[in-house]
Amino acid sequence: MAPNHWELITTKIELVCRIFRLRSDRSKSPRTGRSYDFYVLEAVPWVNIIPITDMGEIVLIRQFRHGIRENTLEIPGGMVDEGYSPEEAAVKELLEETGYEARDIVPLGWVHPNPAILDNRCYTFLAKGAAPSGKQSLDEKEDIEVVLRPASEIPQMIARGEISHALVICALHKYLAMGSKAQGKGRKA
Repeated sequence: MAPNHWELITTKIELVCRIFRLRSDRSKSPRTGRSYDFYVLEAVPWVNIIPITDMGEIVLIRQFRHGIRENTLEIPGGMVDEGYSPEEAAVKELLEETGYEARDIVPLGWVHPNPAILDNRCYTFLAKGAAPSGKQSLDEKEDIEVVLRPASEIPQMIARGEISHALVICALHKYLAMGSKAQGKGRKA
């Protein structure tokens, strides 16, 4: 039997930052009747986009991540800015971070990044026929190197820890698991 929902007693915004809000909730356990404090990061939706060239290469990006103070190898992605759909945000992030555009955009679904402490979703899209179309348009806080790797090498790169970002691994796993289904119809970009 599934657990019952907890009764929300109070909720309060503790901190507002540019990319998230910290919310505290006081909730009552349906099993014990006791109340506890929980903290939630309220965040806008995020997107990941898997750009694949007609030659079967995945367009990856290498960038410095302040949380771990190291460079990571990822797929393009970012926040869904106000006024954008997840798909529009994915197309925008692809162009800005890589200078690439795609022939077709195929939605691959979404995940909850960490439902224990985050309230948002991360949407993933496949960008088929990715090709350079101009220069990167990085914001002042980005420094990104574009890296092309054959799609066939991705599982080994994950196994070796070359790709370690959990949401990127999840997106790539979904793409690889879907196989030819992921190559289905999308919209023309």
